Amino acid sequence: MLCFRLSSTLLLAATCLLMSAVLSTERVITCDNRRDVLHLSCDATDSAVISVQSALYGRADSSTCSAGRPPQQVANTECSQEGTLDTLKNRCNGKRVCELNTNVFHTSDPCVGTFKYLDITFTCLPAIYLVACEGSVAHLHCDQGQVINVHGADYGRHDRTTCSYQRPTAQIQNVYCSRVPSSVGESCNGKNTCTINVSNSVFRDPCVGTYKYLELAYTCECKYLKGLFGLFHSAEGNMGLHHTRTGKYLGLFQQPLVCSVTTGTMLCFRLSSTLLLAATCLLMSAVLSTERVITCDNEENVHRLSCDATDSAVISVQSALYGRADSSTCSAGRPPQQVANTECSQEGTLDILKNRCNGKRVCELNTNVFHTSDPCVGTFKYLDITFTCLPAIYLVACEGSVAHLHCDQGQVINVHGADYGRRDQTTCSYQRPTAQIQNVYCSRVPSSVGESCNGKNNCTINVSNSVFGDPCVGTYKYLELAYTCEYPVASPEQTV
Repeated sequence: MLCFRLSSTLLLAATCLLMSAVLSTERVITCDNRRDVLHLSCDATDSAVISVQSALYGRADSSTCSAGRPPQQVANTECSQEGTLDTLKNRCNGKRVCELNTNVFHTSDPCVGTFKYLDITFTCLPAIYLVACEGSVAHLHCDQGQVINVHGADYGRHDRTTCSYQRPTAQIQNVYCSRVPSSVGESCNGKNTCTINVSNSVFRDPCVGTYKYLELAYTCECKYLKGLFGLFHSAEGNMGLHHTRTGKYLGLFQQPLVCSVTTGTMLCFRLSSTLLLAATCLLMSAVLSTERVITCDNEENVHRLSCDATDSAVISVQSALYGRADSSTCSAGRPPQQVANTECSQEGTLDILKNRCNGKRVCELNTNVFHTSDPCVGTFKYLDITFTCLPAIYLVACEGSVAHLHCDQGQVINVHGADYGRRDQTTCSYQRPTAQIQNVYCSRVPSSVGESCNGKNNCTINVSNSVFGDPCVGTYKYLELAYTCEYPVASPEQTV
């Protein structure tokens, strides 16, 4: 076994390289036909977004897209339209899915008489994907020593479900509404944290009358080490680092090893199966990310919490404030007396949010949930929530079926959240009458699931109105729940 002395700088470089590794590289070619759709996608890869590497609109060989074409239409193999790469980066970078066709490039013709095609190479880049509804505040943040790098942003609307909670139908119909705001990157790149007000006054309005949202993707990169080190793999399957400026190789690590640094020395040791199992359990139970969402007090604004960009993760609300804790948040256009009280908070806010959102992958609501009382009359308030994305087993069972929760031997169930009702028109909808799936604001939080299943190795639940009560008569419902499998904590008597 070879062990090397590593400085903290080198260790940090290794960590950053592993965190910023590209997941996959893809190539897509579409012949020049206005009707054909070019589809770039990273939606099959957990927490990854598109990063366009190269793009050609024109012709670089005589064989691609040549079927049925006369020789003179494929003879020019040095045909390319300027600006193609920039156009594709603006339209697709930072998105999980991007669709377009070649008519985007028909503003000019780089080679008249030549039959052209669009050839794109892109990577799926691990990134933090964020959605913030119009009227809210987006928070971008990185760990200490890292800085933000925005890969793409879009302000508009691309579907009828995102940021749609209790919005009028007319405000969510236009799904071809889009603006690429360069100001996000200009404002946030190179910073450790960044706050963005999501509004038409900041981004301009690409579609008047449509309720919009901001989508963006960013990575956290090491501030001082970017481009300084590279990663290499040996023929024997080992891994190491090299200095990109000098070309010197700095380390070679046999796998599988666990290495830690103590007073500048790397300690390497092989894992026993028991220790490996323990390490795996710790990693599985780790929080995937921590996010913060702020929405100004407007009953029309949608407050959106989401872990849907992270595979098999659900929301766990950590803190929540409805009120005001400072004089700057949601203060634009407000008179001083409305933002002066910075010790305003409504009791019970955290419990309400936990009941409504814990255990769900997406949770949308607005501040009218809290309008049953006013903690500080005359103060303009906001909703400020911090939540984590927790790895969990997510389960859906239709009304009339049986839900089975089970863990591996030695582990027990811990239910993080459950909901009985209906929140969309597609889940558990097969051959159901339209009238039974229309009500998407039907919900009941059944505490009985946790009471029945927590601490058990396996658990069976009958999904029915007789068990949970009927939150919306006439609607066909389903049970959603999230749970983790945990090793029971030994009591003090058992550890003696």
